Amino acid sequence: MAAGYAELLGTRHAARLLAGTLVGRLPNATAPIAIMLFTRAEGGSYTLGGALAAVYGVANAVGQPLLGRAVDLHGQPKVQLPAAVLSALGMLVLCLTGIDPPVLAYAAVAVAGLFTPPLEGGLRALWPSVLGDGDKVHRAYAMDAVAQEIMFTVGPLLVTLLVSLWSPAAALLVINAIGVLGALSVVASKPSRAWRSAPREAHWLGALRSPGLLALLGSFFFVGTALGSITVAGVAYGDDHGRTWVYGVLMAALGLGALVGGLAYGARQWAGAPEPRLLVIVALLAAGYLPLMLTPGIVAMAVLSGVAGVFLAPALACAFIVVDRHAPRGTVTEAFSWLVTTFGVGSAVGTGVAGPAVELGGTPASFAVAAVGGVLALLVLLATRRVLTVPPVAEVGVNIAGAFENDRIGGVEPGFSSGHQA
Repeated sequence: MAAGYAELLGTRHAARLLAGTLVGRLPNATAPIAIMLFTRAEGGSYTLGGALAAVYGVANAVGQPLLGRAVDLHGQPKVQLPAAVLSALGMLVLCLTGIDPPVLAYAAVAVAGLFTPPLEGGLRALWPSVLGDGDKVHRAYAMDAVAQEIMFTVGPLLVTLLVSLWSPAAALLVINAIGVLGALSVVASKPSRAWRSAPREAHWLGALRSPGLLALLGSFFFVGTALGSITVAGVAYGDDHGRTWVYGVLMAALGLGALVGGLAYGARQWAGAPEPRLLVIVALLAAGYLPLMLTPGIVAMAVLSGVAGVFLAPALACAFIVVDRHAPRGTVTEAFSWLVTTFGVGSAVGTGVAGPAVELGGTPASFAVAAVGGVLALLVLLATRRVLTVPPVAEVGVNIAGAFENDRIGGVEPGFSSGHQA
């Protein structure tokens, strides 16, 4: 298992690209907690802090696919680094002006969210040209999903450490400065500078003209809904047991399950098309959410949370492959960014729905939102199996083999082009 990931990271440029992307995404991973802590330190209410974080999230959801399309059209360095700088400047304005007047604070976080660089989609677009072999790319997607779990765990801890050492404003500034450095590390690399999207057909819908991609986005909207609802349900469960640390235990168990699942998934090679495999994984993911409605004792609930997380990273890793197969030629970064956006919007919806569910039906009702989200994600895939069908492997392989035949990065002959026509 570890040997497979070590082999990937030993490939020239791979470790730098993964590390740079994770560091560059720290501002996005930590924005909600950093904004809330800053708002409270400035004397603002929880309501204002939540509203500012929500504006950041909405702006981020709008900006990701737009910037992803810009990357496909103009390349990574011309978009990723300027966007990272503008996003950091938005947070700098927030730190300098505070929360009064609120309209300026809202504008600052909106700019920061809108210009968050699409590093996540950009990295997945780079993997084929860096690793070449399709099995290695699939394993890299799994490694990417595992690394995200680590980042979203370590990021908030880093923010709280910086706040305790200095202040919430300093935490915002340091995190965003680190983010710019991460983006710089990525775009200064040879693969990022050399990468070019495949020629694309001019179309105002861009990546969204792919029925298969739309089907996938519909499914992962509900996966996001399930995950978002669990964050609220976990708080309610902790309150029921009168222990504030219970929430942290459940979230840690969920993350540990995803980590184990991602490592196991990436440790083996998978034969056949990924679409049927994704259907099975999402079915198992949905099945893992159902027992959470039982809300047993703390130890049993932690075990159930770990089981519920096992298939999350594999589902994401497999979805990345499906996105690449269904993205119209020349739209791969935009397509990956749409998946990030849809998942994030679904998570926000799940958070919003789980709150009233707790008040109306108690903690089991809030976990029921997660269960319903998982089932709906599965039903979408079942209902759209026909549009998720892709051309025969041989036909796809023709597009794959010819895309980078004259391009060598780090001595590796790329096996296929990101954004090929499926």
